[in-house]
Amino acid sequence: MKVIISHDIDHLTVNEHLTDSIIPKFIIRNHIELIKGYISFNEYKLRWSKLFKNKWNNISELIEFNKKQDIPSTFFIGVNNGVGLNYSLELSAKWIERILKTETDCGVHGIAFNDLESVKKEHDTFKEISGLDNFGIRMHYLRNDDKTLGFLNKAGYIFDSTDYGIKPDYKIGKMHEFPLHIMDGYELEAGKRWQSADTKTAIETTIRKINKAINNNIDFLTILFHDRYFDDSFLSWKKWYTETIKYCKSQGFEFIDFRTATTYK
Repeated sequence: MKVIISHDIDHLTVNEHLTDSIIPKFIIRNHIELIKGYISFNEYKLRWSKLFKNKWNNISELIEFNKKQDIPSTFFIGVNNGVGLNYSLELSAKWIERILKTETDCGVHGIAFNDLESVKKEHDTFKEISGLDNFGIRMHYLRNDDKTLGFLNKAGYIFDSTDYGIKPDYKIGKMHEFPLHIMDGYELEAGKRWQSADTKTAIETTIRKINKAINNNIDFLTILFHDRYFDDSFLSWKKWYTETIKYCKSQGFEFIDFRTATTYK
């Protein structure tokens, strides 16, 4: 089985959320997790520090880690706003350039999902900014309806990873669909809006899903980890990612990226 690692970029700065409800929800979440004992007081303090330092992304740090581990990955970044994704197109363009300069793959973190014209606009905007002709997408919050994948194919994406579940890859027209199998939030939040599982428990549920994927003859295991959590202020999440990578390596799995996976079929 081959493993595909990807990272969704939901936030670039704290300041982009000064006029929405993201920061108040973040503060409430921190208190709940501290009271319930899922984070230490040091993590709690670090989160306040990052808030005041306007530091809500860890893209560079994650790229550096992945490269040291010889892990190819794909970062999905937005070129449109909606559902709490509020960073500017100008800032997005700067990060697209930075990511591509490290020879790391980059695709679209999609917002539009139920209107072909809007879907196509996001595709063309990213194409113009990145200079790439072929790239993929994952929808923000995995939003989709029965027409979404068809729209993504018509827009010109070469792959998508929005469909969720332990199921094999397939094609929609010319587009490769790589269902998302494992996501950090589903393992650590476990159905809540805050962390409700410790790292050990989250790793155990993750390994069960990996074994299910093996039993279901999945060729490409897809794992999503959000860059924001690659920091000691979210220590359980960071450990979950590093331990998941370590486990996959111990099983002898090969790491590839989406772009390479499209060449297999």
